[in-house]
Amino acid sequence: MSVEMLTYAALGAHLKVSPEAARSLAKRLRLPRSLSHDGKALVSVDLAEIRHTPRSPGAHRAGTVPLEAKIETLQAEIARLEERVVGHRADFQRERERADCLMAEVLKATAETMAAKEATARLEGELTALRVSDPPASQRQAASRIRHLAATIVEADRKASR
Repeated sequence: MSVEMLTYAALGAHLKVSPEAARSLAKRLRLPRSLSHDGKALVSVDLAEIRHTPRSPGAHRAGTVPLEAKIETLQAEIARLEERVVGHRADFQRERERADCLMAEVLKATAETMAAKEATARLEGELTALRVSDPPASQRQAASRIRHLAATIVEADRKASR
């Protein structure tokens, strides 16, 4: 159980892996590192304690095929979801237009209701004035006002029915 100070290249040669794989392994195992006089990294390692079996190069490449299949599956899923988004967007636009039309109808009905309430209040005022006026003073004038009042009611009714 002797601890050796090795560069990543030497550790990789000892484990039969690339220097990059040796560096990755040293990081994963959290082995102590230091710099040599020439600036290279040295790893303090007890080779008897490391149990590392390198994978064959074919095994590494074989792992990419399922990854490519996974990518294709995900791309197909993205395409399917984009189609659904288009459908939902069309539904949203249709409902938005419908809501706009309904809001316009509500505003129009509100305006007509307010106009009818104003006309009703005015007509009630005129009717009250007719009831209060002197009967002998001017029956012709009262009859004229009643005809005018009836015409106003008919006109308001026609506007409301449109």
